[in-house]
Amino acid sequence: MSQQPFHILVVEDEPDQRSLICQMLTANNYVVSEADSVEQAILLLKKSVPDLIFSDWKLGQLTGMDLLTYVRREHAELGFIIATAYGTITHAVDAMQAGADDYLSKPYQRQSLFMAIDKVAKSLKLKQHNRRLASELSQQQELVGLVGKAPCMQKVYTRVQRVSATDATVLIGGESGTGKELAARALYQLSQRHHKPFVAINCGAIPESLAESELFGAEKGAFTGATIQKIGKLEAANGGTIFLDEIGDLPLLQQTKLLRFLQEGVISRLGQNGEIKLDVRVIAATHRDLPTEVAEGRFREDLYYRLNVVPIHMPPLRERQEDIGRLVEHFLKLHSSQYKVALPKLTPMTLKQLLDHSWPGNVRELANRIERFVLLGDEDEMVDELACQPKPLNTSQFSLPEQGLEWEVFEKDCLEQAMDKHQGNRTKAAKFLGLSYKAFLYRLEKYQLV
Repeated sequence: MSQQPFHILVVEDEPDQRSLICQMLTANNYVVSEADSVEQAILLLKKSVPDLIFSDWKLGQLTGMDLLTYVRREHAELGFIIATAYGTITHAVDAMQAGADDYLSKPYQRQSLFMAIDKVAKSLKLKQHNRRLASELSQQQELVGLVGKAPCMQKVYTRVQRVSATDATVLIGGESGTGKELAARALYQLSQRHHKPFVAINCGAIPESLAESELFGAEKGAFTGATIQKIGKLEAANGGTIFLDEIGDLPLLQQTKLLRFLQEGVISRLGQNGEIKLDVRVIAATHRDLPTEVAEGRFREDLYYRLNVVPIHMPPLRERQEDIGRLVEHFLKLHSSQYKVALPKLTPMTLKQLLDHSWPGNVRELANRIERFVLLGDEDEMVDELACQPKPLNTSQFSLPEQGLEWEVFEKDCLEQAMDKHQGNRTKAAKFLGLSYKAFLYRLEKYQLV
């Protein structure tokens, strides 16, 4: 029910009786429409839908039951009270079984009419409230953009919902494009801090010389160019949540300062003598294998354990192919609404190619392709691009040598061959190897091929 005055449609074929009912209802501040037959009532319903219909049983050739049947088919949530003749209890039972909210036996008292209306009005309000709660729950279950029903995604949902109400530090792992930031935002939206700041920072995109001031802030004059006091991202998130994306790229010096914050809850701005106590929930994410980074000295072991209180792994799309169709439908609706265009349809053949594709760029790659399709409507272009993508290796054509191999030498050789094959074009080489661009760059850096 809306916040507008409660609207009642009175359907009664006796003019005097209809006039009396309408006068009583109007005197009690109800908005009233009237009809003398089922046919006229249906015509009025097609123009404007009330909150409640109060109908007599006997209405010429048709009955209140005929109207009730129409209403429940076309306007399932509409309130309906039917008046039955004295002694026709079977009519009342039939009406309730057909979906009437209440009935009155004639003759009825004025007070009985208003009590019935009030009861149905409260029931309608409760139903609307329940629908809203159900809608909110459904949105929560989708977890702010995370879509999928594959078992591996159900594990993600369960873990997000279990830890969202806590202040536990969470480390989200997974390949690029799997939705790590969406998971972080879901943790935030479902938490008690959802009305406080959510500050996201990509640790891999900050120049090393500015990393400390970006995270922790800086006092005026702390370094050349610091003409004003700078509030860092951690301080800006006070009371709320900070999302440290690509935490594996954070320089070692800042790793030390972040560890101190996680242990003590305090920071010092660059150039500051004192300390600032903060209340910030930390969520971090990375596509890197942090245990390997720790073993190779690029990431602090103690920081890793501080961050990895609750790990969440975002599965790659190839591990949840049953979700691809659902994601395609989701992105078609999302981008059609975003760009205010008609919802386009994909042919079964194209949909099959989407389902069969390996998606090295994961959900992000799929979302981008669907967005482009919605904007341009060029299904052939999408099909051609999918056809040009390398197919997953048929492992029956490849077997490991009996003497084994040195994996890193083999991986480096694959990278070099892919770069040579594509004349140094990193984007094409990454696609050729079925790697995301970021994952490919990481491997180039690892083997010093950049």
